[in-house]
Amino acid sequence: MSDVIVAGVGMIPFTKPGASAPYHEMGTEATRLALADAGLGYETVQQAYVGYVYGDSTCGQRALYHVGMTGIPIVNVNNNCSTGSTALFMARQMIASGMLDCVLAVGFEQMKPGALGSVYTDRPSAFEEFDAAADQLIDAPGIPLALRYFGGAGLSHMKKYGTPLDAFAKVRAKASRHARNNPLALFRKELTADDVMNDQVIWPGVMTRLMACPPTCGGAAAVLVSERFADKHGIGKEVRIAAQAMTTDTPSTFQAGDMMQLVGYDMAKEAASRVYESAGVGPDDLDVVELHDCFAHNELITYEALGLCGEGEAGKFINDGDNTYGGRIVTNPSGGLLSKGHPLGATGLAQCYELTRQLRGTAGPTQVEGAKVALQHNLGLGGACVVTLYKRH
Repeated sequence: MSDVIVAGVGMIPFTKPGASAPYHEMGTEATRLALADAGLGYETVQQAYVGYVYGDSTCGQRALYHVGMTGIPIVNVNNNCSTGSTALFMARQMIASGMLDCVLAVGFEQMKPGALGSVYTDRPSAFEEFDAAADQLIDAPGIPLALRYFGGAGLSHMKKYGTPLDAFAKVRAKASRHARNNPLALFRKELTADDVMNDQVIWPGVMTRLMACPPTCGGAAAVLVSERFADKHGIGKEVRIAAQAMTTDTPSTFQAGDMMQLVGYDMAKEAASRVYESAGVGPDDLDVVELHDCFAHNELITYEALGLCGEGEAGKFINDGDNTYGGRIVTNPSGGLLSKGHPLGATGLAQCYELTRQLRGTAGPTQVEGAKVALQHNLGLGGACVVTLYKRH
């Protein structure tokens, strides 16, 4: 399979729940921005994958019908927090296989305030087995589900490697420094590690409020095309998806008896390994990474899962400044989920938006100088992980 060209990307500013336009308007706007960026009309799109978590079936059609009604297949995608990148994964497959030449991936989310929870209470939850495993590993009554999972993973790292709590605070402070330069980030106030440590404690010894990303609403989209399509339509071919992998859970998720595995460490490690092998690169070749920092704890353990540093070395990686400008690999130059927020269906495509602009050299104040190789990591519990490697040609 050949590389797939990212022809156009679009993203709208993320907003707090209750302050956004309705979901279909966000999806429509993001799609129009991506098409305009590609210099294409909707009539050229042969198929569309639309990601969202909280919504009824065919919300994708509701959004795209306002862009055009061309009768194309529209597939609605729901894969928890990796929904946006799953839509991207499916779109890329259609191009790489040679079946289609121009495919749209779009994601949006209209969220409610507060911690995530189950919508359907009259049937078994997809998290039943995860909850049971977490109950055996973590004694945290009253802690909301997502906090328990990722805080527990951070706690596991602390116990294994002696990682101090302020390591997570330093991750959050770094995110704020990056977001200060991103006009699309919701939270742009620069914070110090002390600010983060002194914020409201939501799990004593494990997490403060600022270490968790907020729920937000938003939309993002990408247009993917084949090389022959790009040549025919005069589309720039600077940014390509050189490799991509999607993984789901394996027995180690439950058998390892470790919260890090329960939240997808092994999924991420395997997906990254496949991508590196397929693209013929390694972590040392990366210039910029957008990874799934739903909590500062997950960013820290993901450094190791992606091979950005060795196991147990994330604390040193942070202290040495290797995760920011002037260091080895700039992680989350956008400010990440911690600063942008996390509209579930849009997150993966917002990462694609940032990395595409980084490799084009058009990221403005968040630009990583000379960026040529970029990695994207998007994780959903339950579970699915998508890792994508982009190259500039």
